[in-house]
Amino acid sequence: MDAPHSSASPKRGHQTGTLPISNSFAALPPEFFTPLRPTPLPAPYLVAASASAAQLIGLEPSELGTAEFVETFTGNRTPATAVPLAAVYSGHQFGVWAGQLGDGRAILLGEVPDCSDSENQWLELQLKGAGLTPYSRMGDGRAVLRSSIREFLCSEAMHGLGIPTSRALCVTGSDKYVMRETPETTAVVTRIAPTFVRFGSFEHWFYNDKMDALRTLADYVINRFYPQLQAAENPYQALLEEVTRRTAHLMADWQSVGFMHGVMNTDNMSILGLTLDYGPFGFMEAFDPQHICNHTDRQGRYSYRMQPQMGEWNCYALGQALLPLIGSVEATKAALQPFQEHYLAKLDRLLHAKLGLVSVQTADGALFDKLFDLMQANHVDFTLFFRLLSDIQIDDASQDGPLRDLFIDRAAFDAWATHYRSRLRQENSVDAVRRLAMQTINPKYVLRNYLAQIAIEKAQNKDFSEVAKLLAILERPFDEQPENSSYAALPPDWANTLEVSCSS
Repeated sequence: MDAPHSSASPKRGHQTGTLPISNSFAALPPEFFTPLRPTPLPAPYLVAASASAAQLIGLEPSELGTAEFVETFTGNRTPATAVPLAAVYSGHQFGVWAGQLGDGRAILLGEVPDCSDSENQWLELQLKGAGLTPYSRMGDGRAVLRSSIREFLCSEAMHGLGIPTSRALCVTGSDKYVMRETPETTAVVTRIAPTFVRFGSFEHWFYNDKMDALRTLADYVINRFYPQLQAAENPYQALLEEVTRRTAHLMADWQSVGFMHGVMNTDNMSILGLTLDYGPFGFMEAFDPQHICNHTDRQGRYSYRMQPQMGEWNCYALGQALLPLIGSVEATKAALQPFQEHYLAKLDRLLHAKLGLVSVQTADGALFDKLFDLMQANHVDFTLFFRLLSDIQIDDASQDGPLRDLFIDRAAFDAWATHYRSRLRQENSVDAVRRLAMQTINPKYVLRNYLAQIAIEKAQNKDFSEVAKLLAILERPFDEQPENSSYAALPPDWANTLEVSCSS
């Protein structure tokens, strides 16, 4: 049952100390979580904050960086109305049942009213890196500055791209060291999402044979986040079907911008279809569908090519957990079956838009396949190609230079471009109109790993200016921003040596 909330309209312009924090998750039975306060960090300081994320919860802009703001979102000061807790869940990791996991370094402060115009009523605030919990296992409960900056920037970058995601309010740092591959300073990133319930939250109760708890969680999720499903003939089947649809659409979104999550374990999959738990992520540069962004993933389970399949696999794992509530294998399969249909339909829409095509023709699939084959053979930069493609002119191939130069085999590109131009003529495409449309879906700027690394190295020397600059650029990824054009260029050679892993 949800905790009681006031029906009054959410107040905007809060100070940190007056945020109306409550916690409906804390109203669930005690077995769902462990109440505990964050562990303070010495002498915390602000690394970066997102003004747009602050607006979601009605925080005054002047609050960002105040002593109370930094102390609260480091975990050193707990708001009076907060009910901080760490949630339990389980999951499959790299396809293997891992058993109990849980919030090993994240503590949920509670939820505040959503002050945006979204469909959400409440937004949870979670501190990642806030210290030991009963679910930390062999970890220390801390996050390091490096990984916290990456999560902060990518959360906001994905929002800028229009892809469903958790948000990041801020990163705070401390000079306290923890040991990773080398000693690193600690940090806390404050994450915002309607809920952090994940597929593994349901798996936990199924595999522990606690069907009452499983039903309690499902009812909580439906009542709070999918109230339209309450009237369904089988609400639990409807829940699985809706989560399957959202996950399929999310996979298409990821593929369309070349985003790779890196750790698509069931404990990292959002029950709302959000991008969740940023770790060893990456954006595709030289196109290779076999690319693995996570150095730890030696088998390539979560490569770019495999992401849609793994998204569907995870939905089946969720379906297994919900089977006792749904009531039959047939009804469960029926809820899962549309995954491919939803994924392929959305990806097809996105690809047509990325190529500036407003109609659908039978041969379009061959046009797309040939393009990706060429991009792979020529190691073409994913983001740069689609952005430059918007400049192509139907009747003037002499202007193709920058785009053509991305290909080693220019003759092969010319042949494809001839086919593409013919396709554009078939629907009487207008260069200027198509260009504007393509630039609203093909970003100029993404969070390349080397850009994040530059910002991290400066931040490790207490220079946070590059984090702020990257944030400002990535909040407007589709804008030309000519003053920042160097951030859209091909990566330098040294970027090829960067590796990210599960410890990132």
